[in-house]
Amino acid sequence: MKNFALIGAAGYIAPRHMKAIKETRNNLVAAMDKYDGIGIMDSHFPEASFFTEFERFDRFVDKWHRDGNKKIDYMAIATPNYLHDAHIRFALKSGADAICEKPLVLNPHNIDQLKVIEQETGRKVNNILQLRLHPSIIALKEKVQKELEKNPNKTYDIDLTYLTSRGKWYFVSWKGDETKSGGIASNIGVHFYDMLCWIFGEVQENIVHLKTPDTNAGSFKLKHANVRWFLSVNYNYIPDDVKASGMTTYRSITVDGDEIEFSGGFTDLHTRSYEEILKGKGFGLDEAYGSIRTVSTIRNLDSIGMKGDYHPFVKKVIN
Repeated sequence: MKNFALIGAAGYIAPRHMKAIKETRNNLVAAMDKYDGIGIMDSHFPEASFFTEFERFDRFVDKWHRDGNKKIDYMAIATPNYLHDAHIRFALKSGADAICEKPLVLNPHNIDQLKVIEQETGRKVNNILQLRLHPSIIALKEKVQKELEKNPNKTYDIDLTYLTSRGKWYFVSWKGDETKSGGIASNIGVHFYDMLCWIFGEVQENIVHLKTPDTNAGSFKLKHANVRWFLSVNYNYIPDDVKASGMTTYRSITVDGDEIEFSGGFTDLHTRSYEEILKGKGFGLDEAYGSIRTVSTIRNLDSIGMKGDYHPFVKKVIN
């Protein structure tokens, strides 16, 4: 049984980390969050120590292993994006391996610095890249690899569309502050970009067609694919037939016109991620480079509007 700590215990994704720790038969020793509405703990680890101040959490982590030679083996991080870097550093320097939500950090140079701390501490950073463990995505990768073996010059045409409605609260929270979230592409797109690069190769050209506070759209040229992408938290851009069904989220990936079905199977992917991490097969810093470089570039590019091969949903925004 391994001992875990969790930073960001009251957030949306934190219960999946608690569930994963429990389902892999490990123990949550301590959790920390500034917000104390944390009744979810009772369903998972009611005996875990809980802190609302980082300084007291820090003291507990330090004191705990000094009292009886105990050890926190892993520190899970589910805090706002801009804090990931600092909390990963804290985990490594505390003698724990880190398990961090996406995006791992906001800029590629942060990864370089974390590599140095990994070497200094002998600990490891693990990134939650759950789409790489989704059965439908694994099947797509295997299919593409076989096709590329037969035709190494093949180029696929891909449309990525992801809309997940958010209310006014989103723009008041840290998620609406680009300096804290990294913007729409970093916050809701980074794991899709990672998945596409994992299957079709690294980004060779990156163009942004649209950039507003609630919507980003652009195109990539990957080694083996041309990708048009559209991301938004604005309900108005969801297709009418999806709205009519009462859904507030729309997710679609087409490869050469064929829809990739992966709407289900997400709830257990954190447990699968933890199983692989515990085997020493987690996704480390090197695996994070591609997607972090991509979102960082998007953040710093100017949008060019309706020029070139843009995603058709761009017309919903630019009339």
